[in-house]
Amino acid sequence: MKETLSKLKFWYQKAGELGAQYYNAPYRAAIARAKREEDDLFMLLVFSEMMGVPNPASWYCLELQPLLLERFHDWHQRMGMEHSPLDNFRCC
Repeated sequence: MKETLSKLKFWYQKAGELGAQYYNAPYRAAIARAKREEDDLFMLLVFSEMMGVPNPASWYCLELQPLLLERFHDWHQRMGMEHSPLDNFRCC
């Protein structure tokens, strides 16, 4: 009985996952685009002080810059800048 219950629970979870994937499939691209745009805005906020844009939260953003440097190159190319907009930082 216990084994049957665990199998039934497993199949119920699997069916729930498949149902969620089926329901979310049409929106997956829109969700990914919205997440990318949100990430782009966040990167702009973090690196804005280095680009000459005043940022009231620059002190807090300094802690995040080392964490986001590995994604900086992809970001500035996606924003249409061929080369790094930062004077003291060359990534390409």
